[in-house]
Amino acid sequence: MKLSVVIPVMNEEESIKPLFDALEASLQSIDHEIILVDDGSTDRTVATIREHAPENARLLVFNKNYGQTTALAAGIDHAEGEFIATMDGDLQNDPADIPMMMRHLKEHDLDVVAGRRAGRKDGMLLRKIPSKIANALIRTLTDVHISDYGCTLKLFRRDVAKNLGLYGELHRFIPVLVRLYGANMAEVDVRHHARRFGTSKYGIGRTFKVLSDLMFMVFFQKYGQKPMHLFGTLGVLAFMLGILINLYLGIVKLLGEDIGGRPLLILGVMLVFTGIQLITTGFIAEFIMRTYYESQNKKPYIIRDIFVKS
Repeated sequence: MKLSVVIPVMNEEESIKPLFDALEASLQSIDHEIILVDDGSTDRTVATIREHAPENARLLVFNKNYGQTTALAAGIDHAEGEFIATMDGDLQNDPADIPMMMRHLKEHDLDVVAGRRAGRKDGMLLRKIPSKIANALIRTLTDVHISDYGCTLKLFRRDVAKNLGLYGELHRFIPVLVRLYGANMAEVDVRHHARRFGTSKYGIGRTFKVLSDLMFMVFFQKYGQKPMHLFGTLGVLAFMLGILINLYLGIVKLLGEDIGGRPLLILGVMLVFTGIQLITTGFIAEFIMRTYYESQNKKPYIIRDIFVKS
């Protein structure tokens, strides 16, 4: 199989038939399969897919709503193609861009091509402005310079997609996961259409989820394999500062001054205990990291290729 197209859907019954028509028209020259993942739809989405699905389509039906990240992960797990494309099922992404993305990936020897929505057809106040702020924040904190983190339309080589480690709500941070994997990635302009049917599943409330996930991704990117470097450093700094404060207060006490009611004493004691807690937290995180790799026979590295000169 040359290409697998993974499409999460939820309550998109009116979009299914036009989606299949667009996929067939755009990918007829490419050997491909279509994998749709129903993420807990409560309308006739599943029935509509069963009615209109072509022979090269498969449907995975969740027992409940798990979220877009889990749906993408399930689709990728079941994909058999040499290349794996992901896209939304609401007709805003255009499958006609996929052949162009495949050519770009091959011509530039890339592992991932990410879509950048040109002329985005979404509301300014609730969608575009929060998205721009989130994109700028993610770029600044992760140093992964992608313009459009929110575009689902992406193309991966099989090995990269299979090793992304998608879970939780991390689909927004796929470019960061790609960089952690060590893959070569580029961004291209893709078409973006206004939503024709239904309503968006995302609102302004997702901003808080993005911020919480971003904190985790920054930690994971910088300290995922060496948590002691973060907790240990902060712990030693807090501990030493607390010791210095307490030494100063001890000298003041020896000089005859009363230190019992001074807030600085409370700060010094708190810093000492905080430092000890951070250091022990670093130890525990290190043990967890080592257990994660060793218990599953995982390696903290990925060998992309081995060359042996004959």
